[in-house]
Amino acid sequence: MRTSRWVVVTYTIIILAGIIAALPNVLTAKQLAALPSWFPKQQVTLGLDLQGGSHLVLEVDAAALKTDRLRSLLDDVRGALRKERINAQSARLAGDAIVVSIADDAQRATALSTLQALAVPVTGLGLGAGKPDIEVTTADKQIKVTLTEAGQRDKLDAALQQSLEIVRQRVDQVGVAEPTIQRVGSDRMLVQLPGLQDPTRLRELLGSTAKMTFHMVANVANGEPLPRGVTMLPDAKSGRQYPVEDRVALDGARLTDARAGFDQRTQEPLVSFRFDSVGARQFAEITAANVGKPFAIVLDGKVLSAPSIREPITGGSGQISGSFSVEETVTLSALLRAGALPAPLTVIEERTVGPDLGGDVIKMGIYTGIVGFVAVVLFMVALYGTWGMIANFALLLHLILTFGVLTLIGGTLTLPGIAGIILGIGFGVDANILINERIREESKKGLSAFAALDNGFKRAYSTIVDANVTSLIATGLLFMFGSGPVRGFAITMFLGTCLSMFTAVSVTRILMAAVVRRKRLKTITIEPLIRFFPEKTSISFMKARYLGIGMSIFLSLASIGLFFKPGLNYGIDFKGGIQVEIATSTPADLAQLRSTLGSLNIGEVALQQIGSDGNVLIRVQRQEGGETAQTAAVDTIKAAVQKLDPSVKFERTEVVGPKVSGELAQSGIMAVVLAALAMLVYIWWRFEWNFAIGAIATLVLDTTKMVGFFALFGLDFNLTAIAALLTIIGYSVNDKVVVYDRMRENLRLYKKMPLREIIDMSINQVFARCIYTSVAILLSMLPMAIWGGSAVENFAVPMVFGVFIATTSSIFIAAPILLLLGDWWQHRHAGREPSTAVAATKA
Repeated sequence: MRTSRWVVVTYTIIILAGIIAALPNVLTAKQLAALPSWFPKQQVTLGLDLQGGSHLVLEVDAAALKTDRLRSLLDDVRGALRKERINAQSARLAGDAIVVSIADDAQRATALSTLQALAVPVTGLGLGAGKPDIEVTTADKQIKVTLTEAGQRDKLDAALQQSLEIVRQRVDQVGVAEPTIQRVGSDRMLVQLPGLQDPTRLRELLGSTAKMTFHMVANVANGEPLPRGVTMLPDAKSGRQYPVEDRVALDGARLTDARAGFDQRTQEPLVSFRFDSVGARQFAEITAANVGKPFAIVLDGKVLSAPSIREPITGGSGQISGSFSVEETVTLSALLRAGALPAPLTVIEERTVGPDLGGDVIKMGIYTGIVGFVAVVLFMVALYGTWGMIANFALLLHLILTFGVLTLIGGTLTLPGIAGIILGIGFGVDANILINERIREESKKGLSAFAALDNGFKRAYSTIVDANVTSLIATGLLFMFGSGPVRGFAITMFLGTCLSMFTAVSVTRILMAAVVRRKRLKTITIEPLIRFFPEKTSISFMKARYLGIGMSIFLSLASIGLFFKPGLNYGIDFKGGIQVEIATSTPADLAQLRSTLGSLNIGEVALQQIGSDGNVLIRVQRQEGGETAQTAAVDTIKAAVQKLDPSVKFERTEVVGPKVSGELAQSGIMAVVLAALAMLVYIWWRFEWNFAIGAIATLVLDTTKMVGFFALFGLDFNLTAIAALLTIIGYSVNDKVVVYDRMRENLRLYKKMPLREIIDMSINQVFARCIYTSVAILLSMLPMAIWGGSAVENFAVPMVFGVFIATTSSIFIAAPILLLLGDWWQHRHAGREPSTAVAATKA
């Protein structure tokens, strides 16, 4: 139980760093400004669901991108043949290829080498790097030019990267603080704009053409009339006016790359760039004829930069230098890349959240979090007295470090993220309960204080590791297959699980050893202030094994029936459509509202009251005609509702396309299946095959009951519901691991004891721990379920039900299944003893 001084110092530094990083989150802007310059001032960013605003997913149109590339390539082919004076009978598009017909064999051979020179190697380190972007082949009297897979992948990747820069430029015009713009997959981007209420304006900004062009700057003195073919264009940053020639000297589509760097001689910041083969030739001709003259780079009618041409630029690459700072060269290079290959963008998912809702939600989240935390603290003190205060200190430290790490990694705190933090508190309690219960058991054996501590931590450690790994498996799948807020939940759950290992095991161990050492305790006495449970139980749980399994199967079959009829109330994450939440000034008249909306010819209309009598959720089926039709339908609904109640408030509007919905459904099912399989493999590895089958069989029964719960009460089944479902899967297996771990231990100690007696004895030994942990998690979740509001009920309410189901199934279903498998194995191998039927020999 001795800890080296260096370990204590390291832990202290980690804790202090976490506290310092978390501190700005509880300070006001004025208090932050008064802090020293070296003190960190970064705060956790509030997500879209807390601050309110718009959330969009945009997709690059790969088919249109390919078509544009083929048309551009066709022009290049015709130009190359014309330059070499090769008489081609025809050069045309034929499907996904360009076909050139040349009758003369000699000219066809020359054309083949000429067209092969148009190929450009794919850059980067990814798959296909170094391979040509086009393939030129010949057959009969024709030459066929096709795009290679590597080339198409490279162009799509470049288009998405450039589109990200263009979108950033557009979003900056909105003036939104801390927007989130990130790549999603190979052809999508996620745009989150907290605080932006009107998505129509955002659609206009993102939907307009982003065209980059290069122009010569005309030599016009101030005050002189502009000659024909010259237009004054503003600078994008300063607003300064430039007399720019209307004629496009070079199209930005020929630019393939641009990077910030430094001049090797002067170390002056500059931008290096590269064109494709045709653009390189054109640029060389232009720069050779205009040395010393300014050259304007224009994006959407604004001059990004107007550097002077110092020298002719040949060879397809060059440098742009001037009075640039490092930051300006980085920005300029990004802008050049952004304009290199504009690609059509389609909005495939859109959500808006009112800012008032965000303020109320975070305030309620804080209140419910405090209430839940205080309830858990009081419960721990009641359970373990003074030793419970050490556990509570570890929990408080766990909470502070969670916010500290979130701040350091620049994480975004969402509503499910708050739920993840609160749930993480409950899981942190589980580790503390396991440790204290183990130490109490060792003390009652007559061991000294340090021996009881040492054995207690050692015996609890393997159980805690196994339990936490099962939670991490579910959390990892949430992060992999989730998006936005669900990923926020996964991050906070991942942090909570990992930090509980640090605070509940490492820190608590040092503190408890320090107390024993300082007070010179000979023995440790851990007794509850309030005894909630008998000190020792001897319940014959296996007597009710058939009743437990039968009841569970009956409820699961009933849940399957509810799944088909009335079925799940799929949220917009899984079913495309429009969802509008309104708050009327008086109690809503659903009949009048349904009649009014039904006359708009917008298809099926469903109404559901949420919260108070004035809060109504309007659901309308997806409209025909693309995204424009969805926006028009939303405007029509708003106009109709405003005629009924001019003072109505639109809390949020959500539009989800069917393509996203289908993918979310598939990823949700895949996450559940993969979670079960991964846990099956892990338990099989850590225990034995029959333990794994028992856990997964119970897990299937638990999951079906959860699905039935959603169907019975009509809760929206969306990504937040998937977060609750996967969390319950993790907790359910977690709980079973604790029970199984004690069975595994007893199987080694009592090799001659019948399996039924071992199972009953093991459950009685961990019965108090199962109840205490479940109560602690329920205490942390109940305030959110009761007062959290509709925004989190799809998570908190099923979690309360799921904790009850998971706890009872560990005792009355998982253990009986293990006994049945053991008996079956015994009868199949009649020569073996029952106790060896499920003997676990693995560590």
